[in-house]
Amino acid sequence: MSNTAINTFRKNTKTQVAGAIFLALSGLSFTAQAAVPKDMLVIGKAADPQTLDPAVTIDNNDWTVTYPAYQRLVQYKTEDGKGSTQVEGDLAASWTASPDQLVWTFKLKPGAKFDDGSDVNADAVKWSFERLMKIGQGPSEAFPKDMTVTVVDPMTVTFTLKTPFAPFLYTLANDGAGIVNPAIAKANPADEGKAWLAGHTAGSGPYKLDRWQKGQQLVLVPNPHYSGAKPAFKRVTVKIIGESATRRLQLSRGDLDIADSLPMDQLAALKKEDKVAVEEFPSLRVTYLYLNNAKAPMNQVDLRRAISSAVDYQGMVKGILGGNAKQMRGPIPDGMWGFDPTAKQYTLDLTQAKADLEKVKDKPQTLDFLYSDNDPNWESIALAVQASLGQAGINVKLEKLANATMRDRIGQGDYDISIGNWSPDFADPYMFMNYWFESDKKGLPGNRSFYSNPDVDALLKKAVSVTDQKQRTDYYQQAQKIVIDEAAYVYLFQKNYQVAMNKDVKGFVFNPMLEQVFNVGQMHKQ
Repeated sequence: MSNTAINTFRKNTKTQVAGAIFLALSGLSFTAQAAVPKDMLVIGKAADPQTLDPAVTIDNNDWTVTYPAYQRLVQYKTEDGKGSTQVEGDLAASWTASPDQLVWTFKLKPGAKFDDGSDVNADAVKWSFERLMKIGQGPSEAFPKDMTVTVVDPMTVTFTLKTPFAPFLYTLANDGAGIVNPAIAKANPADEGKAWLAGHTAGSGPYKLDRWQKGQQLVLVPNPHYSGAKPAFKRVTVKIIGESATRRLQLSRGDLDIADSLPMDQLAALKKEDKVAVEEFPSLRVTYLYLNNAKAPMNQVDLRRAISSAVDYQGMVKGILGGNAKQMRGPIPDGMWGFDPTAKQYTLDLTQAKADLEKVKDKPQTLDFLYSDNDPNWESIALAVQASLGQAGINVKLEKLANATMRDRIGQGDYDISIGNWSPDFADPYMFMNYWFESDKKGLPGNRSFYSNPDVDALLKKAVSVTDQKQRTDYYQQAQKIVIDEAAYVYLFQKNYQVAMNKDVKGFVFNPMLEQVFNVGQMHKQ
């Protein structure tokens, strides 16, 4: 990290530490509070969900609530107490695929019921998927647009594709494939329940939303009609606590059972304190910068290359993350099949950055950098980027926004540079390559740099039309070389997932496809 970036980071860190000390000292005036009761679970998170509609949300932060409220046809397996990338039946008892992989037939398990007591049947599956595709927002991008769903009988449903779609079965485990109670459409005919579902749940999962007090908490209670094993917790509360220091303090003193999204220094302090468990899991979660390829001046490839060579990647990994991450080589992270260990990797090279900047015809006076407090590391990263780009002669203005406002700006393409985290919904490079680069996924669905290249589009379409993994890998790696050279994004780092929780909480299973999702239906306290 450059000297300027280090000084800025140190100053920011001192402010965070001072705030944490103040909170800790002020906490001394509180009388000791009893731990959360054994039959309740309290999760502390940094921000409210954006929406609870499975057909709309693509945010893992929302999935903390939606995933336990809805069931899907298939779910990720748990093997030897660990999350797996393989799937098994959830609502589906069995399934078959035609030899050409175009027709998929699912038999439903009997007895599944929505939280109002009505049956989960093939009509509900058909309605949920047709609604998903009709709404046409981010979650629908995981499915072929020409897919048709047919009811064979009350407990049998078929999906027919016009062309093979290699990841199809695995897409059915992601949040957007949640089966929604069709009764919601009848109760809300004007918009088929879209407005209502933004703030409520209507699924067949182990829990349902009881109430949501914006900016304060969401309370989940058991679905009385759930067909699976009765959950251990009679209430799961998600408390919204913006300050990470406060989440840490409340976890330490027993007001929380789980504290999500804590920065590295506070996780280290909790480990040293040894009152709670700090778990770490191998992850495919990446942090990267969006560069707005569609808007001047960022539509100039030489400017994007200059930015890519002016970022202090190792300074971030070592200074901000304490070495608990590794720099990415490109869009496909290490650990995902299709990863290319020989792919070109940008490094901090101010000489190269300045040389690329000299080639830029429309040199920017200032570039805006949007970020929010959704991730405790984003502000430190933004400050480091501002400092190192400044040394290359690129002036950056930081804009800290509410997370919802930042996402709106990104969705509209109203920014120069922004930051994001991404973790896959299913174990396939499609989650990184097709989402990030396909021309028809621009904006919040995934292509947040508004990148467009017909040659890349063609390679990505080929990669999902064949089932041979070796052939698919070749297509993806060809496309990856192009997008790295064109500096569509700045690929920062991938970081293991860490979460701090009460030592009495048992049964948590981490799945790399489901970061920020807690399998509350199977968890308990000893």
